[in-house]
Amino acid sequence: MKSKHYLTLSDAEFLLDQAHQYAIEQHFNVSISIVDETGNLLAMKRMDGASPMTANLSLEKAKCSAVSRRPSGVFENLIKNGQMGFLTMDTFSGMLEGGEPILYQQQLVGAIGISGVKSFEDAEIAQYAIQKFLSQQDGLQN
Repeated sequence: MKSKHYLTLSDAEFLLDQAHQYAIEQHFNVSISIVDETGNLLAMKRMDGASPMTANLSLEKAKCSAVSRRPSGVFENLIKNGQMGFLTMDTFSGMLEGGEPILYQQQLVGAIGISGVKSFEDAEIAQYAIQKFLSQQDGLQN
């Protein structure tokens, strides 16, 4: 048997808090979704002032990233570059920048999706939260 890392509710809340705090500092109103490695929702927050549609979009971006094990922006770029076939996939959505996989010790443990500002800013928030989470995990290991 092999050991498997996974996100706990506490981990998901930490990621959510880090993303939320960063968004506040940048004066962004966003929705934030944290999913496990299978794309199932662990935690979510829609900030005051964030459009209602951002709630679903942040979740779809996170799911896309978890299931594919790639940043969701990869698919946006493929579609922009003519790979239109991705648009025909009924079971796969959220192919816009802003979803980021969470890898811990080279294992996918989940993903975070952000929606509400420019796509590159959504991704920036997600990357910031992941970096803070991984730094915290490294600190606990030492």
